[in-house]
Amino acid sequence: MAKREANTDLWVYDMLKDVSLDKKFSAQGSTIKEIDEALSTASKRGTGKVGFPEYVGVVKDFLIVIENKVDTAKHIDRDDNGLIKDDVKSVTDYAVNGALFYGLHLSANTSYKKIIAIGISGNEKNHNISPIFVDERGGYRELKELETFVSFREDNITEYYEREILECKTDENLKTEEVLKIAKALHEDLRNYGNLEDKNKPLVVSGILLALSEIGHNNFNIDDLVGDKINTDGGKIYKAIQDSLRRANVSPEVKRDKLLSEFNIIKNSNKINEIDKTLGKTPLKHFTEILYQNIFTNIKYNSSAEDYIGLFYGEFMSYSGGDGQTLGIILTPKHITELFCDLLDLKPEDNVIDPCCGTGGFLIAAMHKMLSQTNDAEEQRRIRQDQLFGIEEQPYMFTIATTNMILRGDGKSNLENQDFFAQNPSKLQLKGCTVGMMNPPYSQGSKQNPKLYEINFTETLLKSVVEGARVAVIVPQSTFTGKTKEEQAIKNAILKKHTLEGVITLNKNTFYGVGTNPCIGIFTAGIPHSKNKICKFINFENDGYIVSKHIGLIDDGSAKDKKQKLLDVWRGHIEAPTKFCVETTIEADDEWLHSFYYFNDEIPTEEDFRNTIADYITFEVNMITHGRGYLFGIDDSPEDAACSYTEVQSEDYLGLLVAEDGEKNE
Repeated sequence: MAKREANTDLWVYDMLKDVSLDKKFSAQGSTIKEIDEALSTASKRGTGKVGFPEYVGVVKDFLIVIENKVDTAKHIDRDDNGLIKDDVKSVTDYAVNGALFYGLHLSANTSYKKIIAIGISGNEKNHNISPIFVDERGGYRELKELETFVSFREDNITEYYEREILECKTDENLKTEEVLKIAKALHEDLRNYGNLEDKNKPLVVSGILLALSEIGHNNFNIDDLVGDKINTDGGKIYKAIQDSLRRANVSPEVKRDKLLSEFNIIKNSNKINEIDKTLGKTPLKHFTEILYQNIFTNIKYNSSAEDYIGLFYGEFMSYSGGDGQTLGIILTPKHITELFCDLLDLKPEDNVIDPCCGTGGFLIAAMHKMLSQTNDAEEQRRIRQDQLFGIEEQPYMFTIATTNMILRGDGKSNLENQDFFAQNPSKLQLKGCTVGMMNPPYSQGSKQNPKLYEINFTETLLKSVVEGARVAVIVPQSTFTGKTKEEQAIKNAILKKHTLEGVITLNKNTFYGVGTNPCIGIFTAGIPHSKNKICKFINFENDGYIVSKHIGLIDDGSAKDKKQKLLDVWRGHIEAPTKFCVETTIEADDEWLHSFYYFNDEIPTEEDFRNTIADYITFEVNMITHGRGYLFGIDDSPEDAACSYTEVQSEDYLGLLVAEDGEKNE
């Protein structure tokens, strides 16, 4: 038992080390004098002698105490009212009870006002992690179960405290909620005052944001938008857009002209250039003021992976279904674009391509991730100008993506307004891309047009990157089932030249409102799939995101923790039960999904055993009393059956239970 406890201690230490907390914690005591003195009287048996939890640490102004047990059956002991018991046996034998005991003792005997007691039981594969907040008055509150310690890192713990304990909205949720609120209001104004087509609304937003970037160069002033009929507000904004594209060195000229042609709506629409009596100004000036006050500074001056214009686009399209849904365009949420960067282990030296780049969400996330890993100005310049590549077929989406990248400081913006399938993959390969990311159009393929199947987009991307490149795609789950002969043939072709690393099944609400069940497929390009290759299939449906009315998908407070577990499992740092991850070899005609390979490898608990036996006994009694005793070799006579059942079956059942409890079967 001592050896098993030591193994658990080491596993908990490894978890602390994984999130760089190992230096913050001490085992069996504390290097901080005040805490160590308090523990000198912390005996769980109430003797007033020394008592040590497994680990004690201080992160910022939070005192964290950890108590662990080997057996998950010894996780927590509650009384009949559901309260955590505080008697000596419970405190001594159970992880949560012991952790709370130490937390309360330290609250009463130290100056720390914010204490988090954590009870842990089990091992790396099957475990429970239960945090409890203990306040300075000796009160406590149970918090949500966790998977890792990532929430307690220095860069996360304040947010965790505010969100889980103070129950405040996080800055990220507030920002998303505010942007969507602004987008909703602006959508109404664009409709009421502008009479614009759906696809032109995000173009107007993009154009105005480009024009606003000229304020810093004294080439644009909102006060100059006075509704002049000759030199119109739209003309002034268009001129500023033109200057912005030149300043960003968007070339060749034909590309710049193509972008400008998409912004013609700004100067050519009479309605948005005429003074509106209700507003007392032109709608264009009204839109410009809103965007400057609420959005522009977030995009221009804040370092963030958020695709703000993409949020506007998604909000605008949600009212009509518009071209977005008709063309199978589904914009990728920020938490997924960031997850791609982590799963593919993006580095500053990588070259990244997205051949269906939409509004540029993946490229923005990739640029943000790569820039955050280096302080070298020259390396940052190369990342922005030379290492990000995108292709987008729809002209207005291409314009939005280009605007997005320019506003992020990507001067050259290596985006092309082309059909991905019209490109020669071998020529694309010469760009030297080591990473591919893609969210292709959905549900556009058919037997008549198999080229547009999502699996074909995937294979073509794999052909377009260098050998050994890491590639991730987010596609409907049906993509990897091979539902048609054409799709099955492409799956076969992929394995002949490329390696499938694994597939992650996602939250069904990832694309909230669209009705697509997505998954992420991860590949290594240019290396044939070995028959002995072990792939990982992960069920990440419970990702910590929930649907919030009028907002969409938001973090319920556990997303960082659950993402850390996913990454730990994906990288092989920890082992997970098969209900979360199955590791197996594959065949081309398999369904490349967790649900296809899943098997239950958990050893039943004593309670599972008792419940199963009870269910069986109930079934057998029911059959016998309804004259079907012959199913069990029992006479059909109810009296005989009942007697036989009582004498034989019940005795066997009790014997099983006694044997299970390790007692003598007498």
